[in-house]
Amino acid sequence: MYFPEEYFNDDYERFETEEEVKQKVKTCSEFIQSGQIFSNIEFFEDTIQLCIEYDLLNEGLELTESLTESIPYNAEIWQFRGILFNNSFNFDEGYKCFTKSMTLNPNDVETLINKSISEDNLGMIEEATSSLLKALEFESNNEETLFNLGILHEKKDEFLEAIEYFKRATIADPEYSEAWYELGFCAETINNLPESYRAYEKYLELDPNNFTGWYNKGIVLIRMEEYEKAINVFEVSIALKEDFSSSWFNLGFCNYKLNKFQEALNAYKKAYEIDPEDETVLFNQGQVYEELANFPYAIKSYTEAIKIDSEYYEAFLSRGYCYDFIGKYQLALRDFNTAISLTTDSEDAWFAKADLEYSLGNLEASIKSYIKAIESNGNNFTLWYKLAETYIEMGSWLEGLEAFDECLKIKPANANSYYGKAKINFLLHKTQEAIINLKEAFKLDPTIKNDFAREYPEVKSSKLFIKLIEENKSN
Repeated sequence: MYFPEEYFNDDYERFETEEEVKQKVKTCSEFIQSGQIFSNIEFFEDTIQLCIEYDLLNEGLELTESLTESIPYNAEIWQFRGILFNNSFNFDEGYKCFTKSMTLNPNDVETLINKSISEDNLGMIEEATSSLLKALEFESNNEETLFNLGILHEKKDEFLEAIEYFKRATIADPEYSEAWYELGFCAETINNLPESYRAYEKYLELDPNNFTGWYNKGIVLIRMEEYEKAINVFEVSIALKEDFSSSWFNLGFCNYKLNKFQEALNAYKKAYEIDPEDETVLFNQGQVYEELANFPYAIKSYTEAIKIDSEYYEAFLSRGYCYDFIGKYQLALRDFNTAISLTTDSEDAWFAKADLEYSLGNLEASIKSYIKAIESNGNNFTLWYKLAETYIEMGSWLEGLEAFDECLKIKPANANSYYGKAKINFLLHKTQEAIINLKEAFKLDPTIKNDFAREYPEVKSSKLFIKLIEENKSN
């Protein structure tokens, strides 16, 4: 939850030094010992406030302890004591102090806000919400109350509700930068990218030197596929914090998407230099090397990524593709098999393995792998089509027909599937079915007649073929 200014006020104009504040604490102790409390109550309150602002928590707690013993019915002292406990991360004691303060002054908005902070950190989310809603009854436009309600809803993934509270907070205080920041985050989470972008724009107007704000704006631009703009934004983030690896990483990604492979590689190398334990940087670096056809370096990048994460499915799969491309087929098969073992959604790995086995002439193994891939995704047209073609090469005509039928369920107007069925039916001497399939293929794609004439030259001048061509023309 957001802590209000009483908690951490870095912008406080410090007229006193820390030693001067400690001297004031000592003076307060002397007033207590001499019984001069009531005549100096304002001095006590100012000193406790300084203890909060200067993070002199022990001194503040000792002072408030003495005061609550002497004047136990002062609600503000109990509130100060609660803030000091909260700042010490002793939220249980803070909660007790705010509860006591509420019994003395039940309508105090600041106490309700601070009490909600204790409740939130104690896991009492509903109670924290209730405290803030009660505070809202007294001050309907209190920006801190509205903001903290937004944070509570954000924590519960109730982003629409959070957005409404953040909007109200920015209306109450248009310069409430934290509210603009959280509004941008929540809007992005629900894919309202234009609103997220506007919120980050406003946030950066208020806090232009915040590198994470520029970074988040860049992420939104990536999701909007505005890669050129995103590059400019990430460069600003890097200018503000040069060792922020995430900005370098995404700068590399944007350049990669724009086919600026050398620029992408330079950015990824910088990200890796900053964070050498980030396997994702190495993986993306490998992707760039692949685009540059530098497969040895791509393999090296994937291998380094796997050293960091031994279960990096995508790295094994990509390295397998590289091994396959350079002809190291056994290493490729090993990587594909490892990738398969690492995930329950192994469609791509089975597909890659099936294609490699097909290329090596191991048709039976290829068929098994295609079937495994189909088990992961039965709606993949290409898988069914390749399986059908492999069945044809194996001489498994009936299985091939069934596979082409599955192709046509996915793409009913696919001419090549009808043509594949026609070829199988000719082989099975089912001439009538073959003719029906050919007619449909020619109707959907007239150029297939050229393929038919080339593959079946003996029937090119036959009356049957001429009849089919003429019927196709008339249609």
